[in-house]
Amino acid sequence: MLFIDMRLLLLFLFLPLTAIAQTVLEGKAQGTYYVIKYIATDTGSLQTAIDSIFASIDQSLSLYQPNSLINQFNEKGHVQMDAHLQAVITRSLEINKITAGAFDITVKPLVDAWGFGIHQPVERKIPSGDTLKSILPYIGSKYLQVKGHELSRTKREVTIDCNGIAQGYTTDVIGRFLDSKGIGHYLVDVGGELCAKGQNARHQYWTVGIEGENQRIIPLQNRAVTTSGNYRRFFDSGGKRFAHTIDPRNGEAIHNNIISVTVIAKDAITADGFDNALILMGVERAFDFIKQHPALQLEAGFIYKDANGNIQEAYSPGFPK
Repeated sequence: MLFIDMRLLLLFLFLPLTAIAQTVLEGKAQGTYYVIKYIATDTGSLQTAIDSIFASIDQSLSLYQPNSLINQFNEKGHVQMDAHLQAVITRSLEINKITAGAFDITVKPLVDAWGFGIHQPVERKIPSGDTLKSILPYIGSKYLQVKGHELSRTKREVTIDCNGIAQGYTTDVIGRFLDSKGIGHYLVDVGGELCAKGQNARHQYWTVGIEGENQRIIPLQNRAVTTSGNYRRFFDSGGKRFAHTIDPRNGEAIHNNIISVTVIAKDAITADGFDNALILMGVERAFDFIKQHPALQLEAGFIYKDANGNIQEAYSPGFPK
């Protein structure tokens, strides 16, 4: 059971009563927790292989690993991508285009300016307008170039941060690894980014509970789900709450009425890549976006405050009842 915020949002897993053999692996990686549940006739542990997957992805995508590929790019301006970095860059550029820049991995300088980067200040404060104005000319995926396996930039000041999509990608990689082992029933949870396949030990679809004013339990029928919101990393200033979701188009940290959005998609990298963009769009525009892009197979559920400060919920038409 994962408690995100007892006051605002509780995202948790309903654990099945074990009727047949179920293996559970759990630990910490990528600055968060992971829980992997699977059902298999082979009871041999996959822990070593899972640890190796996390280490490999961190060496590619982690800003906390000094010599990771992403840090090499940010320092030198070019890098030969491995399969992990190339997959994330490719999907990030696709999502950037379809969201008209609402999702953009070149947001790193803005994340740092607001104090949400890897080197966090003792006290966060609102950056000056001049500071944001000086950064914005270097924000934009149009300054990234991909030629074969090489990633480069056209402006020296451009740096990238893939944290808005990397955990979703990791979830999918672990799911595909379990597929490769012939495991057809599993639930992978990396820091609240989940993908599921098959059924649990009770021969039912894996389920996730979302609790706002009313609890909603949703089945994951070979789908993925992620949640993003302003309840994890934020600071208050001048009567406003500024969250770590930064709008790359204007440099502003989110301070709207959205508490969280839960996104269901065909895979976790897609759900993770779109959840922040949907928050920036707001409820109505987000639902319009989902309707206008049926090929994405997105569904979203919002928890937000109305004009009177009351907590409300809204769901896209295809969100599980």
